[in-house]
Amino acid sequence: MLSTLSLKNFVIVDDLTLEFGAGLSVLTGETGAGKSIILDALGLLLGDRADPAMLRHGTERAELAAEFDLTAVPAARTWLADHELAGDEADSVLLRRTLDAAGKSKAFINGAPATLAQLKALGETLVDIHGQHAHQQLLRPEVQRALLDDYAGAAELAGQVALAWRGWRAAAAELDDAERNAAAYAAETERLQWQVDEVAALSFAAEEWPTLSAEHARLHHAAGLIDGVQSALLALSEGDDNLQGWLSGVTGRVGELIDYDPALGEVGELLGAAEASLSEAVHALQRYADRLELDPARLAEVEARMDAIWRTARKYRVEPERLPQLLGDWQARLEVIGGSGGLAALRQRVATAEGLYRTAAEALSARRAAHAATLAEAVTREMRPLALADSRFEIALVAGEAGAHGLEGVEFRVAHGATPARDMAKIVSGGELSRISLALQVIVSNLSGVPTLVFDEVDVGIGGRVAEIVGRLLAGLGQARQVLCITHLPQVAACGSHHFVVSKRSDADGIVSAVTALTPAQRVEEIARMLGGVEITETTRRHAAELLGHD
Repeated sequence: MLSTLSLKNFVIVDDLTLEFGAGLSVLTGETGAGKSIILDALGLLLGDRADPAMLRHGTERAELAAEFDLTAVPAARTWLADHELAGDEADSVLLRRTLDAAGKSKAFINGAPATLAQLKALGETLVDIHGQHAHQQLLRPEVQRALLDDYAGAAELAGQVALAWRGWRAAAAELDDAERNAAAYAAETERLQWQVDEVAALSFAAEEWPTLSAEHARLHHAAGLIDGVQSALLALSEGDDNLQGWLSGVTGRVGELIDYDPALGEVGELLGAAEASLSEAVHALQRYADRLELDPARLAEVEARMDAIWRTARKYRVEPERLPQLLGDWQARLEVIGGSGGLAALRQRVATAEGLYRTAAEALSARRAAHAATLAEAVTREMRPLALADSRFEIALVAGEAGAHGLEGVEFRVAHGATPARDMAKIVSGGELSRISLALQVIVSNLSGVPTLVFDEVDVGIGGRVAEIVGRLLAGLGQARQVLCITHLPQVAACGSHHFVVSKRSDADGIVSAVTALTPAQRVEEIARMLGGVEITETTRRHAAELLGHD
């Protein structure tokens, strides 16, 4: 639930902090007072892109913040924990956004820097916003399709269908290109196959090269290594005046002196450690000398191997270590153009991709068919109290060409009375469309489980008794979740548990927007203004009090 919203230097707001509670909160005010600014700010905090024009005129930096109570939002708490952004307070989250005049924007979740994608992902668990033009968008086929898929729990499956479609079309485009350029593809296939065979015959891995280089250096300098190791052993342990014997004598002499002065004990320990280290070094050299030998045959073998690798690398103008990567690139390209199977392999790939697409698309079609009638019945029930009692909502699955959306189109239809259902875009009025849209939004919102619902003038085009019913509908939603609604209708505003009025004034710095939480008496005046316009009479006030249920 949205607890607080703070804005500073945002559009025409200088400094504003709002506290929200449970239930239905309504925001009213004159047209142009800045009601949409609240939603714009909330949208930015939920991942929308910023624009420098959103800064208040004459300022260099805008700051926005929103705190949400997560007590009953396990999805948000899980998301925060998974992304290590939970912060100190497990039952709340603070979102913050800054914007400067240069167009730079920064986002934070619980004080930690965040991306817009993270804000958007978290925001989807916190707020569901229904804009004031939602009823107009409802006429778009893709919106109708998405609504049905959301209701059917098929959004993920729809994404898989779109992905399979792209894979199928990419394979088909590759086949089409190959068929148009068969000779060039055949020549490329032959060349790639020859190159792959040549490099693969080396059986060369990138990690082999440093091993070969080290072995070559050892074998090539074997005589010098043998001579050097023997000289070292003579000096350290095997010569007449060797270092090991000399150090042993010194260590023994100091050991005798320790009997006279224990202060030399540390020196004795150091000499003993040096003697032990020297002994280990001698043993290591002896073991190395035992393994070291001249091996001209192995040297010739290593040089031949390195020469073969070098010649191949020079041929393809790469360092030896890059030969395996080059081989992988060729093999991948060969796979794309059909490999040794040529056009037949490409045709098989297209058939396989089409099969994957159709399997996913048919599953999506089945899911849509299983839920279309249920959703239509639910919308029809929600429409009845909205002055559409004699109307019926239907969802038709219209067969069409296969596409990224699946095998059929989704068409919302409406029937009035006993007349056949027709495409909603061709039969409903603006007011009817607004009410149907609201009914759909209520159903989809109930499915989402998001704790905060925001409605921006979704009651446009309705009035009178229907407006009162819409207000009660929104208030009913507010029993289970937090609802914010921007409205121009007094009947809707009167149903709110909390009422904010948005106003604007002029000062030395220009126009400033303000939002005020209304007392019961102030609510009467605001509802009266919405009912009566410029001149508010006692009759209008009595009507407003009646709407609010006041004595």
